[in-house]
Amino acid sequence: MSTDETPVMHTMRMDVEVEDCGRVYLLDRGDYGAADRKEESPAHSIGLIEIEGRGTASLRIGPQWGTIPFTVTVSDRDPGADLDGYEDVVEISFESPSGDVFLVGWLMDWDDEKAHNLSPLLPGPGTYRLRYHLRGMEEERCWTDDHYLQVWPASQHDPAILKTEGEIFRRF
Repeated sequence: MSTDETPVMHTMRMDVEVEDCGRVYLLDRGDYGAADRKEESPAHSIGLIEIEGRGTASLRIGPQWGTIPFTVTVSDRDPGADLDGYEDVVEISFESPSGDVFLVGWLMDWDDEKAHNLSPLLPGPGTYRLRYHLRGMEEERCWTDDHYLQVWPASQHDPAILKTEGEIFRRF
């Protein structure tokens, strides 16, 4: 696809129910259990996002539990960071074996109705870049647009901190 074509983007706003863990999970429907096979997919982290193995990423949130308003953009290319609107912005690579991913706020007491489908990823199975925007972490607030995740296809490369203003980020 040439760069002058209009990008394909889909932005979703959702309320994610979070159990007592202070994390939201991005899981590949086909292989999220691969996190147990660390030798196949080494874990890596950029403070606010941890890749726990192939098909599994955990994103830190401010509140420990409750209903968290969350925004996700899935795109066929880099949608651009919002460095003015957020306190902390980080990026990390993520492997999706199936191209079918969902967002949940819990891993126990499974309930398919509480999983937020983000698929299909464009162009399907492969390596993606996750860019996580966060604000209000220190206040443990959960206002609309405090948590924003972007997902697009990109080759594997090192995690990156694009912006950090909050003190809490330095603890991770």
